[in-house]
Amino acid sequence: MATVQGMCRNCGALIVFDNRDDQCECVFCNCVFPSAEALEIMENPEGRTFPNEKFEPSTENSHHFQTRVYSDESIEKAIKREQLSKANNPEDTVIVKNEYEVLPSDVKAPKNLVIGIAVGVVLAVALVAAIAFPLKKSREDLTGRIESGLADVYNGIITVDTRADSDGYIRGYNIDGQTAQKVKLLTADSVTEGQAIQIFENYCTLRAQERGTSGNIYSGVVVKIYCDGGIYTVEEVKGNITAVYSDDASLETVAPTEEDS
Repeated sequence: MATVQGMCRNCGALIVFDNRDDQCECVFCNCVFPSAEALEIMENPEGRTFPNEKFEPSTENSHHFQTRVYSDESIEKAIKREQLSKANNPEDTVIVKNEYEVLPSDVKAPKNLVIGIAVGVVLAVALVAAIAFPLKKSREDLTGRIESGLADVYNGIITVDTRADSDGYIRGYNIDGQTAQKVKLLTADSVTEGQAIQIFENYCTLRAQERGTSGNIYSGVVVKIYCDGGIYTVEEVKGNITAVYSDDASLETVAPTEEDS
C-alpha cells in the first residue's frame, strides 16, 4: 500500500487515500469520487471551481480515506502560500517525505550483518584468486616446457615458422587449454594422413612426459595441422586415432582465438 495525496473536487481540501482504492473520500465534506480525479486536480488546480455542496457522512463501516490531520485552508490560500514560499526562497527545493512511506535509506542493516557480508565477499574473492592463480601458473609452466621440445614433434616431417608476429604470437603454432591439450600447427608443406597421425603421436608423447602422466596419453588431445590446401584434425575417437582432412583451409598465423580460450 502507498498513501497518496489529492484534492477534493467539492471543497478543494487536501485529502489522502490508498492508491489501490478506485474511490477517495473527503473527510471534511464527505464527498466520494474517483481517486484519479483527485490526483488530476492536485496536479493542475488552476481554473478549478469548487461547488462546496453538502454530503451526508457514509453509514458504511468502510471509508475511502486515511486518518490524518490536514489543513482545511482553501485551494486559493494553499496556492498563494506556495507561491509566497517560492518567492522568498527561490533557491530552495523542498521535498516533502510521505511519513508512512518506507524508503531503502530508512532500513538499516545490523552492524554485524554488514561486517559479515563484507568479510564474506573478501573471502570469496580470496578463494577465487587462490584457485585461479596457481592454475594459471601451472598452465604457463607446462606450455613453456612443451614449447621447449616442440620442434622434435614435427622435425623431419613438416616445416613450421617459429618466429613471432607483431602481436607477439608465434606464426607457426599455438598451444592452448589448461593442460595444453589443444595444438595448432601451420605449414606450407603438403601433409599425408600418416604424417598427421605421426605428429599427433609425437605431441601426445611429449605432453605426457612434461606432465608426468601415464595411461592413455591421447585422451582429450586435439591437433590441427594447417597445411597446403587444407586442415587435418587429429584426435582419438573411440580408442582409434583418426585424422580428418578438410579442403581449402586458409593459411594464416595460428594465433589464439575466442573459441580456444
